[in-house]
Amino acid sequence: MYDLEHNGYWNVTGLKREFAIEVEEYSEKEILLQTIFAKSRIASTELFALDKNIVIQLLSAFEGVIVFPETVDKDIIFDDATDNNESRILPDGVYKLERKKISDNKMVRVTAIVNNGEWTLLKGSILGITEDKGVSQKAKNIRMKLPMDSQGRLLEDAKLGRCSPSHAGSIVMNQSNNGWTAWKNTEGKTVDIYRRMLK
Repeated sequence: MYDLEHNGYWNVTGLKREFAIEVEEYSEKEILLQTIFAKSRIASTELFALDKNIVIQLLSAFEGVIVFPETVDKDIIFDDATDNNESRILPDGVYKLERKKISDNKMVRVTAIVNNGEWTLLKGSILGITEDKGVSQKAKNIRMKLPMDSQGRLLEDAKLGRCSPSHAGSIVMNQSNNGWTAWKNTEGKTVDIYRRMLK
């Protein structure tokens, strides 16, 4: 960033550090990245017009030491970037998840609104209670703040922020979840149809 700001890019606005990783054989990796993102290069500059989440996903897949942000696990960085990237796939609308949760011996019934990638669980939804296998720490932290009673009923709307259908599903089921096949749109189709449309 120092080099960019002092070598001809001083007038670029909005320059902000998002992610940095120290890797071995960085020259070869830089050439690889320039090749992958060649079509996104801005004229003959060192700047690229890219979705930052895709870049963070790719960079965090490299072997190396995270320099920024400090004290953050690489897997968490990758998962967050994936969630942010996948949150944009779903069109704005209402989505439902209805599944039997065996460990609770009850049906989980949730209605959510997605607006610009942001998930909101609606009041009255019934969430899973028992924590089963595969719940991420991020999902656990969100669940701790949800306004729900001892039966898992939401007492008010709850914002989850940007996340993937699987992350939202994990939060409401309290277990690992393939949200792409669990959530359905108002026509009763699984939200995986939106991901397939991109192929």
